[in-house]
Amino acid sequence: MRVLISGASGLIGSELSLQLGVAGHDVRRLVRREATRHGEFRWDPAALSLDPAALDGVDAVVNLSGASLARLPWTPGYRKEILRSRVQATRTLTDAVQRSSTPPGVLLNGSAVGVYGNRPGETVDEASTPGTDFLARVVETWEREAARASETTRVVMLRTGLVLAKGGALKPLLPITRLGLSGPLGAGTQHWPWVSLHDEAAAIVHLLTSTLSGPVNIVGPTPATANEVMGSLARRLNRPFRIPVPQTVLTLLLQDAARQLLLADQNVSSRLLQEDGFTFMHATAGSALDWMLRQP
Repeated sequence: MRVLISGASGLIGSELSLQLGVAGHDVRRLVRREATRHGEFRWDPAALSLDPAALDGVDAVVNLSGASLARLPWTPGYRKEILRSRVQATRTLTDAVQRSSTPPGVLLNGSAVGVYGNRPGETVDEASTPGTDFLARVVETWEREAARASETTRVVMLRTGLVLAKGGALKPLLPITRLGLSGPLGAGTQHWPWVSLHDEAAAIVHLLTSTLSGPVNIVGPTPATANEVMGSLARRLNRPFRIPVPQTVLTLLLQDAARQLLLADQNVSSRLLQEDGFTFMHATAGSALDWMLRQP
């Protein structure tokens, strides 16, 4: 397949590009500078601008663009950028898909399990109602933009959990753990909907040729709490896990980012993806962490 990717140089995009290349697919990349290499096409989502040649002969579009949620703190200005970057990138691509005389067969659009909000005591799936906090509203708006292309092409919203990788959300927690300073974040009993970086990309590759449409949760098949994830990481690094960070301290320092990224309880099911035939390479958070720590 010929696959056009936005965000190809990011954490997920880099792994996805690698897996697509190994599988023999032709990867095209959207860049915000002048295109200088074969398969690159310039775009400027802030101006809703895209090289019209980018979609020529393309079978699938994967949109992974959006300001990082791991950049802290979420100041009022950065909260606007989190929403604006996602909406503008998605609108630029959906407009191009709708205008195309030969639209791609599928648009796989970034999304997040943050849509569910804090759901203690529940197991949530794609049919669950959305939450009401900042991230939930961002994801709802983001997904509505992607859904505009559904009259033209199959659209899948990639509701991604915490990607276990040396970059991304774990990046600031790794050095703390290596120093032996990690411990429970708040109660530590909140469910973290994790997924390995390998399986995140592999699931996207799977969804290229699936018949699924609409939201799809991409999270590991075995639920894990924050204590289980971070405690497992500390054990693998032979470091202690005993210095708690109270919820009050986290919320004082990080405010909404703490409540919605670190303290939210989200037991998210990936049954839909598994019933579609996808098999996770890493069935447990421990297995995902082992793989992560072996990466350069």
